[in-house]
Amino acid sequence: MSVYRRIADELAARIAAGEPGPGQRIMSTRQIMAEYGVAMATATKVITHLRDEGLVRAKPGVGTVVAVGAVPAGSAPGRDVLVRTAITIADAEGLTGLSMRRLAGELSMPTMSIYKHVADKEELVLLMMDKVMAANPPPPGMSAERDGWRACVEALARLQWSMYRRHTWLAQAVSFTRPLLAPHAMAHTEWTMRALEGLGLDHNAQFCAAVTVANYVRGTAVNLEEEARAEQESGLDDQQWMRAQQQRMAAVLATGKLPLMARFISAEDRAFDLDTLLDFGLQRLLDGLDQTRATPP
Repeated sequence: MSVYRRIADELAARIAAGEPGPGQRIMSTRQIMAEYGVAMATATKVITHLRDEGLVRAKPGVGTVVAVGAVPAGSAPGRDVLVRTAITIADAEGLTGLSMRRLAGELSMPTMSIYKHVADKEELVLLMMDKVMAANPPPPGMSAERDGWRACVEALARLQWSMYRRHTWLAQAVSFTRPLLAPHAMAHTEWTMRALEGLGLDHNAQFCAAVTVANYVRGTAVNLEEEARAEQESGLDDQQWMRAQQQRMAAVLATGKLPLMARFISAEDRAFDLDTLLDFGLQRLLDGLDQTRATPP
Protein backbone atom coordinates (compact mmCIF):
# COMPACT_ATOMS: atom_id res chain seq x y z
CA MET A 1 0.00 0.00 0.00
CA SER A 2 1.27 3.49 -0.83
CA VAL A 3 2.36 5.83 1.97
CA TYR A 4 -0.42 8.35 1.37
CA ARG A 5 -3.09 5.60 1.44
CA ARG A 6 -1.70 4.23 4.71
CA ILE A 7 -1.89 7.68 6.30
CA ALA A 8 -5.33 8.36 4.82
CA ASP A 9 -6.65 5.04 6.16
CA GLU A 10 -5.32 5.86 9.62
CA LEU A 11 -7.00 9.27 9.58
CA ALA A 12 -10.20 7.68 8.25
CA ALA A 13 -10.16 5.29 11.20
CA ARG A 14 -9.85 8.24 13.59
CA ILE A 15 -12.82 9.93 11.91
CA ALA A 16 -14.82 6.70 12.22
CA ALA A 17 -14.09 6.73 15.94
CA GLY A 18 -15.39 10.30 16.17
CA GLU A 19 -12.01 11.92 16.72
CA PRO A 20 -12.40 14.49 15.27
CA GLY A 21 -16.16 14.71 14.91
CA PRO A 22 -18.31 16.27 12.17
CA GLY A 23 -17.42 19.92 11.56
CA GLN A 24 -14.15 19.69 13.46
CA ARG A 25 -10.79 20.34 11.82
CA ILE A 26 -8.55 17.49 10.77
CA MET A 27 -4.78 17.64 10.56
CA SER A 28 -3.45 20.18 8.09
CA THR A 29 -0.97 19.21 5.39
CA ARG A 30 1.86 20.71 7.46
CA GLN A 31 0.80 18.75 10.53
CA ILE A 32 0.70 15.56 8.44
CA MET A 33 4.19 16.35 7.14
CA ALA A 34 5.49 16.84 10.68
CA GLU A 35 3.81 13.80 12.25
CA TYR A 36 4.51 11.29 9.48
CA GLY A 37 7.71 12.73 8.03
CA VAL A 38 6.39 12.97 4.47
CA ALA A 39 6.65 15.58 1.74
CA MET A 40 4.02 18.22 1.01
CA ALA A 41 2.92 16.36 -2.13
CA THR A 42 2.18 13.22 -0.11
CA ALA A 43 0.32 15.17 2.59
CA THR A 44 -1.75 16.88 -0.09
CA LYS A 45 -2.67 13.50 -1.62
CA VAL A 46 -3.85 12.35 1.82
CA ILE A 47 -6.27 15.27 2.13
CA THR A 48 -7.40 14.88 -1.48
CA HIS A 49 -8.14 11.19 -0.96
CA LEU A 50 -10.19 11.87 2.17
CA ARG A 51 -12.10 14.58 0.31
CA ASP A 52 -12.75 12.30 -2.68
CA GLU A 53 -14.14 9.68 -0.30
CA GLY A 54 -16.55 12.24 1.12
CA LEU A 55 -14.99 12.17 4.58
CA VAL A 56 -13.84 15.77 4.75
CA ARG A 57 -14.62 19.10 3.13
CA ALA A 58 -12.98 22.50 2.89
CA LYS A 59 -14.52 25.17 5.13
CA PRO A 60 -13.59 28.77 4.24
CA GLY A 61 -11.71 30.51 7.01
CA VAL A 62 -11.34 27.30 9.00
CA GLY A 63 -9.55 24.70 6.89
CA THR A 64 -10.43 21.08 6.20
CA VAL A 65 -13.10 19.65 8.48
CA VAL A 66 -14.88 16.33 8.89
CA ALA A 67 -17.93 16.22 6.64
CA VAL A 68 -21.37 15.92 8.19
CA GLY A 69 -22.53 12.33 7.73
CA ALA A 70 -19.00 10.95 7.54
CA VAL A 71 -19.33 9.26 10.93
CA PRO A 72 -21.59 6.21 10.78
CA ALA A 73 -24.87 6.32 12.65
CA GLY A 74 -27.29 3.47 13.21
CA SER A 75 -27.23 0.11 11.51
CA ALA A 76 -25.62 -0.49 8.14
CA PRO A 77 -25.62 -3.31 5.59
CA GLY A 78 -23.32 -6.22 6.38
CA ARG A 79 -20.11 -7.11 4.58
CA ASP A 80 -21.78 -9.57 2.22
CA VAL A 81 -24.20 -6.91 0.96
CA LEU A 82 -21.31 -4.48 0.51
CA VAL A 83 -19.30 -6.96 -1.53
CA ARG A 84 -22.24 -7.97 -3.72
CA THR A 85 -23.09 -4.33 -4.38
CA ALA A 86 -19.46 -3.56 -5.19
CA ILE A 87 -19.45 -6.40 -7.72
CA THR A 88 -22.58 -5.00 -9.35
CA ILE A 89 -20.98 -1.56 -9.63
CA ALA A 90 -17.73 -2.97 -11.04
CA ASP A 91 -19.63 -5.12 -13.54
CA ALA A 92 -21.31 -1.99 -14.88
CA GLU A 93 -18.54 0.61 -14.52
CA GLY A 94 -15.26 -1.26 -14.01
CA LEU A 95 -12.92 -0.90 -11.06
CA THR A 96 -12.27 2.73 -11.95
CA GLY A 97 -15.94 3.46 -11.30
CA LEU A 98 -15.84 1.82 -7.88
CA SER A 99 -14.94 3.89 -4.84
CA MET A 100 -15.93 3.82 -1.20
CA ARG A 101 -17.97 6.96 -1.78
CA ARG A 102 -19.71 5.45 -4.82
CA LEU A 103 -20.47 2.26 -2.90
CA ALA A 104 -21.81 4.18 0.09
CA GLY A 105 -24.04 6.23 -2.18
CA GLU A 106 -25.46 3.11 -3.79
CA LEU A 107 -26.31 1.73 -0.35
CA SER A 108 -27.54 5.08 1.02
CA MET A 109 -25.14 4.95 3.93
CA PRO A 110 -22.33 7.18 5.25
CA THR A 111 -19.00 6.60 3.55
CA MET A 112 -17.28 5.85 6.84
CA SER A 113 -19.63 2.94 7.47
CA ILE A 114 -17.82 1.07 4.70
CA TYR A 115 -14.64 1.11 6.78
CA LYS A 116 -16.35 -0.91 9.49
CA HIS A 117 -16.23 -3.86 7.10
CA VAL A 118 -13.14 -3.33 4.92
CA ALA A 119 -9.89 -1.48 5.55
CA ASP A 120 -9.55 -0.07 2.04
CA LYS A 121 -10.41 -0.61 -1.61
CA GLU A 122 -7.71 -3.26 -1.97
CA GLU A 123 -9.39 -5.44 0.64
CA LEU A 124 -12.78 -4.79 -0.95
CA VAL A 125 -11.51 -5.95 -4.35
CA LEU A 126 -9.98 -9.02 -2.70
CA LEU A 127 -13.36 -9.93 -1.21
CA MET A 128 -15.08 -9.27 -4.54
CA MET A 129 -12.67 -11.52 -6.38
CA ASP A 130 -12.96 -14.29 -3.82
CA LYS A 131 -16.77 -14.16 -3.91
CA VAL A 132 -16.77 -14.54 -7.69
CA MET A 133 -14.33 -17.45 -7.42
CA ALA A 134 -16.41 -19.05 -4.66
CA ALA A 135 -19.45 -18.95 -6.94
CA ASN A 136 -17.41 -20.69 -9.67
CA PRO A 137 -15.55 -23.61 -8.07
CA PRO A 138 -13.50 -26.05 -10.17
CA PRO A 139 -15.68 -28.69 -11.89
CA PRO A 140 -16.65 -30.99 -8.99
CA GLY A 141 -17.47 -33.97 -11.17
CA MET A 142 -14.12 -34.13 -12.95
CA SER A 143 -10.86 -35.79 -12.02
CA ALA A 144 -7.60 -36.45 -13.83
CA GLU A 145 -7.91 -40.17 -13.04
CA ARG A 146 -11.24 -40.47 -14.82
CA ASP A 147 -11.22 -37.64 -17.38
CA GLY A 148 -7.51 -37.08 -18.01
CA TRP A 149 -5.36 -34.13 -16.98
CA ARG A 150 -5.86 -32.23 -20.22
CA ALA A 151 -9.65 -32.29 -20.08
CA CYS A 152 -9.55 -31.09 -16.47
CA VAL A 153 -7.13 -28.22 -17.09
CA GLU A 154 -9.04 -27.13 -20.19
CA ALA A 155 -12.38 -27.25 -18.36
CA LEU A 156 -11.09 -24.99 -15.59
CA ALA A 157 -9.53 -22.59 -18.11
CA ARG A 158 -12.87 -22.26 -19.90
CA LEU A 159 -14.66 -21.78 -16.57
CA GLN A 160 -12.28 -18.94 -15.76
CA TRP A 161 -12.84 -17.43 -19.20
CA SER A 162 -16.59 -17.44 -18.59
CA MET A 163 -16.01 -15.65 -15.26
CA TYR A 164 -13.92 -12.98 -16.96
CA ARG A 165 -16.62 -12.52 -19.59
CA ARG A 166 -19.28 -11.94 -16.93
CA HIS A 167 -17.02 -9.79 -14.74
CA THR A 168 -14.68 -7.91 -17.08
CA TRP A 169 -13.00 -6.10 -14.16
CA LEU A 170 -11.80 -9.40 -12.71
CA ALA A 171 -8.80 -9.73 -15.04
CA GLN A 172 -7.49 -6.39 -13.80
CA ALA A 173 -7.85 -7.53 -10.18
CA VAL A 174 -5.94 -10.80 -10.59
CA SER A 175 -2.16 -10.61 -10.27
CA PHE A 176 0.40 -13.40 -10.42
CA THR A 177 3.38 -11.30 -9.33
CA ARG A 178 1.68 -9.79 -6.27
CA PRO A 179 -1.25 -12.14 -5.76
CA LEU A 180 -4.03 -11.27 -3.36
CA LEU A 181 -4.60 -14.00 -0.79
CA ALA A 182 -8.05 -15.11 -1.90
CA PRO A 183 -8.71 -18.68 -0.68
CA HIS A 184 -11.17 -19.59 -3.43
CA ALA A 185 -8.85 -18.24 -6.13
CA MET A 186 -5.99 -20.25 -4.65
CA ALA A 187 -8.25 -23.31 -4.78
CA HIS A 188 -8.32 -22.96 -8.57
CA THR A 189 -4.53 -23.21 -8.68
CA GLU A 190 -4.54 -26.16 -6.29
CA TRP A 191 -7.08 -27.98 -8.46
CA THR A 192 -5.00 -27.46 -11.61
CA MET A 193 -1.87 -28.67 -9.84
CA ARG A 194 -3.73 -31.79 -8.74
CA ALA A 195 -4.81 -32.40 -12.34
CA LEU A 196 -1.15 -32.17 -13.41
CA GLU A 197 0.02 -34.54 -10.67
CA GLY A 198 0.34 -37.48 -13.04
CA LEU A 199 2.69 -35.73 -15.47
CA GLY A 200 5.70 -36.39 -13.27
CA LEU A 201 6.64 -32.72 -12.96
CA ASP A 202 8.63 -31.44 -10.00
CA HIS A 203 6.91 -28.97 -7.67
CA ASN A 204 8.34 -25.91 -9.43
CA ALA A 205 7.30 -27.03 -12.90
CA GLN A 206 3.90 -28.16 -11.62
CA PHE A 207 3.15 -24.78 -10.04
CA CYS A 208 4.50 -22.83 -13.02
CA ALA A 209 2.40 -24.92 -15.41
CA ALA A 210 -0.77 -24.24 -13.42
CA VAL A 211 -0.08 -20.51 -13.21
CA THR A 212 0.94 -20.30 -16.89
CA VAL A 213 -2.44 -21.62 -18.01
CA ALA A 214 -4.33 -19.31 -15.64
CA ASN A 215 -2.20 -16.34 -16.67
CA TYR A 216 -2.80 -17.03 -20.36
CA VAL A 217 -6.56 -16.94 -19.82
CA ARG A 218 -6.29 -13.85 -17.64
CA GLY A 219 -3.99 -12.10 -20.12
CA THR A 220 -6.43 -12.67 -22.96
CA ALA A 221 -9.32 -11.57 -20.75
CA VAL A 222 -7.72 -8.18 -20.05
CA ASN A 223 -8.93 -7.22 -23.53
CA LEU A 224 -12.56 -7.80 -22.55
CA GLU A 225 -12.80 -4.69 -20.38
CA GLU A 226 -10.98 -2.60 -22.97
CA GLU A 227 -13.35 -3.91 -25.63
CA ALA A 228 -16.41 -3.10 -23.52
CA ARG A 229 -15.12 0.39 -22.73
CA ALA A 230 -14.32 1.10 -26.39
CA GLU A 231 -17.79 -0.04 -27.45
CA GLN A 232 -19.39 2.16 -24.81
CA GLU A 233 -17.36 5.21 -25.83
CA SER A 234 -17.72 4.76 -29.60
CA GLY A 235 -21.17 3.20 -29.76
CA LEU A 236 -19.76 0.60 -32.17
CA ASP A 237 -19.19 -3.10 -31.57
CA ASP A 238 -16.10 -4.81 -33.02
CA GLN A 239 -17.72 -5.68 -36.34
CA GLN A 240 -19.15 -2.19 -36.81
CA TRP A 241 -15.81 -0.63 -35.92
CA MET A 242 -13.98 -2.80 -38.46
CA ARG A 243 -16.44 -1.82 -41.18
CA ALA A 244 -15.89 1.83 -40.31
CA GLN A 245 -12.14 1.32 -40.79
CA GLN A 246 -12.38 -0.37 -44.20
CA GLN A 247 -11.33 2.63 -46.24
CA ARG A 248 -8.28 3.34 -44.10
CA MET A 249 -7.40 -0.35 -43.98
CA ALA A 250 -7.61 -0.62 -47.76
CA ALA A 251 -5.24 2.33 -48.12
CA VAL A 252 -2.67 0.69 -45.84
CA LEU A 253 -2.87 -2.69 -47.57
CA ALA A 254 -2.73 -1.11 -51.02
CA THR A 255 0.94 -0.28 -50.43
CA GLY A 256 1.77 -3.95 -50.95
CA LYS A 257 4.03 -3.99 -47.91
CA LEU A 258 1.76 -6.31 -45.93
CA PRO A 259 0.87 -9.14 -48.33
CA LEU A 260 0.18 -11.78 -45.69
CA MET A 261 -2.03 -9.45 -43.68
CA ALA A 262 -3.85 -8.52 -46.90
CA ARG A 263 -4.41 -12.20 -47.69
CA PHE A 264 -5.87 -12.84 -44.25
CA ILE A 265 -8.13 -9.78 -44.22
CA SER A 266 -9.49 -10.48 -47.70
CA ALA A 267 -10.20 -14.17 -46.97
CA GLU A 268 -13.89 -15.07 -46.95
CA ASP A 269 -13.37 -17.61 -44.18
CA ARG A 270 -11.47 -15.16 -41.99
CA ALA A 271 -12.19 -15.88 -38.32
CA PHE A 272 -10.78 -13.85 -35.48
CA ASP A 273 -12.20 -12.72 -32.16
CA LEU A 274 -11.19 -13.11 -28.53
CA ASP A 275 -12.84 -16.52 -28.21
CA THR A 276 -10.94 -17.76 -31.26
CA LEU A 277 -7.71 -16.32 -29.88
CA LEU A 278 -8.26 -17.97 -26.51
CA ASP A 279 -8.99 -21.37 -28.02
CA PHE A 280 -6.02 -21.28 -30.41
CA GLY A 281 -3.52 -20.37 -27.70
CA LEU A 282 -5.00 -22.67 -25.08
CA GLN A 283 -4.75 -25.74 -27.30
CA ARG A 284 -1.11 -24.97 -28.17
CA LEU A 285 -0.32 -24.37 -24.52
CA LEU A 286 -1.83 -27.72 -23.55
CA ASP A 287 0.09 -29.39 -26.39
CA GLY A 288 3.27 -27.92 -24.97
CA LEU A 289 2.49 -29.14 -21.45
CA ASP A 290 1.89 -32.60 -22.85
CA GLN A 291 5.45 -32.56 -24.16
CA THR A 292 6.87 -31.68 -20.74
CA ARG A 293 5.66 -34.84 -19.02
CA ALA A 294 8.52 -36.67 -17.35
CA THR A 295 9.98 -39.62 -19.23
CA PRO A 296 9.75 -42.86 -17.18
CA PRO A 297 13.17 -44.24 -16.16
